[in-house]
Amino acid sequence: MTESNVFTKVGARALRTRWLVRAPIWLYRCGLGFLFGSRLLMLQHTGRRTGTPRYVVLEVVDRPAPDEYVIVSGFGTQSQWYRNVLADPQIHLSTGTKHNIAATATPMTDQESTLALEHYAHNHPKAWNKLRATIEHATGSPVTTLPMVLLRTS
Repeated sequence: MTESNVFTKVGARALRTRWLVRAPIWLYRCGLGFLFGSRLLMLQHTGRRTGTPRYVVLEVVDRPAPDEYVIVSGFGTQSQWYRNVLADPQIHLSTGTKHNIAATATPMTDQESTLALEHYAHNHPKAWNKLRATIEHATGSPVTTLPMVLLRTS
C-alpha cells in the first residue's frame, strides 16, 4: 500500500470520526483558534430544527476580499452545517485572533464553486490532491464540484 493510499484511508476515517472532527471546536471556544492560523475557521450557525447554536471547523478555500471567506461542504448538500446556513444565513465566525464575528452566509452558484475549486487546486495542488482523494474515499463518489458558501462579515 502506497503512502498516499494510507493517507487517504486514514483521512477518510478521520472525517467520519465525530470526536476527532469536533476536537478543534473546543480549542476555538477556549480562545486558541489562532493555533490554526487563517486557513481554518469556526462557523457558529443555528440548528434549523432546534434553533440552538451549532459549531463546525472548516477550511477556508479562498479570501476574495478582506471581509470575505469561501468555505466548502466536502460532504455535499447533505452536510448539516450547510443545510443550517441555507435555513438561516446569519452566522458568526472565528478565525485566527478574531472571535465571534457576525457574518452572512450566501450559497455560491455551481459556476462560482467550480471557479473557486479550480483556484484552490491551482494554489494548493498537493493539499487538493490529498483532500480530493480523501473526500472521494469517505463519500464513495467522485468530486467534480462541491457546494460552497461565501461568508461576508458585517
